[in-house]
Amino acid sequence: MISLTDSQKIGMGLTGFGVFFLFFGMILFFDKALLAIGNILFVVGLAFVIGLERTFRFFFQKHKMKATSFFLGGVFIVLIGWPIVGVILEFYGFFLLFRGFFPVVVGFIRRIPVLGYLLNLPFISGYVDKMSESNNMV
Repeated sequence: MISLTDSQKIGMGLTGFGVFFLFFGMILFFDKALLAIGNILFVVGLAFVIGLERTFRFFFQKHKMKATSFFLGGVFIVLIGWPIVGVILEFYGFFLLFRGFFPVVVGFIRRIPVLGYLLNLPFISGYVDKMSESNNMV
């Protein structure tokens, strides 16, 4: 079992609420307020989980500046009131930032009984394998 500090537990809650508000904001036709709250909670929760210094180092590595620009630019555009454009930029930046984690996530999901079966179906397996291939280290 993984032991978490109190601040990491708070961060997990904030990140979870952030993802919930982002999802709920998209369901409600890109509601600006919900998306803004979700963005703020997600970024603050991430900082609580891994720490302020490590968050700063993760986002501002030299080879991740393009991804960080898209992600944080999308957050800013959502905050100023253009939610659809901002969310598109955020998703692209999120994909670029976290693409090194996708092979690990796919490997974990393949061990879950029902989801693993679905990912191993012939027409889905090839697509998932291609998507999870990553030469970029995190």
